[in-house]
Amino acid sequence: MDDEEALTRVLTDYYSAFGTLDVRAILAYYHEPCLLVGPQGVAALPNHAALAAAFAPVMEGLRARGYGRSELSMPHVKRLSATAALASGVAVRYKADGQELERVGVSYVLHKADDDRWTIAVTVVHDTEKVVRPE
Repeated sequence: MDDEEALTRVLTDYYSAFGTLDVRAILAYYHEPCLLVGPQGVAALPNHAALAAAFAPVMEGLRARGYGRSELSMPHVKRLSATAALASGVAVRYKADGQELERVGVSYVLHKADDDRWTIAVTVVHDTEKVVRPE
């Protein structure tokens, strides 16, 4: 499996885990520490406990809106170095009945650890038309 396939697989698996709305299911996909950047500001999260505290209200809000699943549409992935990669796309969220709930632009900086595992070090939520297309 090449790097692009491995990175795409990590993101696909992450979206499946996120779809459970169980914050514990996504923790292993994130680097410690990590950074979240979005409309509410920037959050530097030193560990998985802080990440869980940040994501719990997001997941509860989605649950209240009838969320069913998410998928990363139009993913663009590029390895930047031996241990860094950039991925960008549109997170499409669906209700449990299959109706589209919303679209959110999202970019990730991923880090490859010594054990060859890619984890998300930075998540940036942005407008859907601002998806980064790595050359």
